[in-house]
Amino acid sequence: MSGSQPTERTVVAKLRGQPTSDGAGVKLNRVIGTNALPDLDPFLMLDEFGSDDPDAYIAGFPDHPHRGFETVTYMLDGRMRHADNKGNVGLLGPGSVQWMTAGRGIVHSEMPEQEEGLMRGFQLWINLPASEKMCPPAYQDLPADAMPVVETATGASVKVIAGTYAGTRGPVDAKATQPLYLDIVFAEGGRAALPVPSEHNAFVYVYEGAVAVGGEAVAKGTLAVLRPGDRVTLAAEAPARAILVAGKPLREPVAKYGPFVMNTPEEIHQAVADFRAGKF
Repeated sequence: MSGSQPTERTVVAKLRGQPTSDGAGVKLNRVIGTNALPDLDPFLMLDEFGSDDPDAYIAGFPDHPHRGFETVTYMLDGRMRHADNKGNVGLLGPGSVQWMTAGRGIVHSEMPEQEEGLMRGFQLWINLPASEKMCPPAYQDLPADAMPVVETATGASVKVIAGTYAGTRGPVDAKATQPLYLDIVFAEGGRAALPVPSEHNAFVYVYEGAVAVGGEAVAKGTLAVLRPGDRVTLAAEAPARAILVAGKPLREPVAKYGPFVMNTPEEIHQAVADFRAGKF
């Protein structure tokens, strides 16, 4: 290494999500996957869900298909049961993560395992390269205690879901996009300088309190898209929480149709035909 100073990432755009619903009427805040930000290569969608009103989540996400990308569900509060047409079953509880590689096709459901109380978390969609879109489906089901937490000396704790921070590696293995996924909790006056691979696209989403991102104030419920660089500095005057997510862009054509993400319209037509023929 040359020993040159890290290049700070600053904010190039700030966006708020738009309310929507998905599944059987689950209320969501869609942050990536909107007209304002259709995607951020390799990220296709980011949904935040959070409600203590059972009517907003109780119907869940009944059986639905996916092909051609990965879904990452990070539960902050609540319990959700996952099941698929291959016989896989899992329970997502507070602090747990499911990293699902849909690959060539899967039909699954995500249903609340509670009738009251708070359900809160995120679902992120990450694209797969053309060479991996038809790979066998796979899961990485990670309980809360599988994610290491690094306590800084500057009033922040960093949970490492994917990638590396301060020499601590997260449990997720996703070679194609080499993702970084950190959940940062700030005490009053907390601060964290977080390395980000320089070739990655990156964003910060603030979900509690307010955070200064590269010196710019970012309010709760706001996504900050970051300029290129190899480090971002986050700071909070009062207690706050944010996720930092980065991934290696694929720079491939994207064809999207609902739960299918391929490279060409022809591949989308084939995905629909395969699903209707029961080939998932």
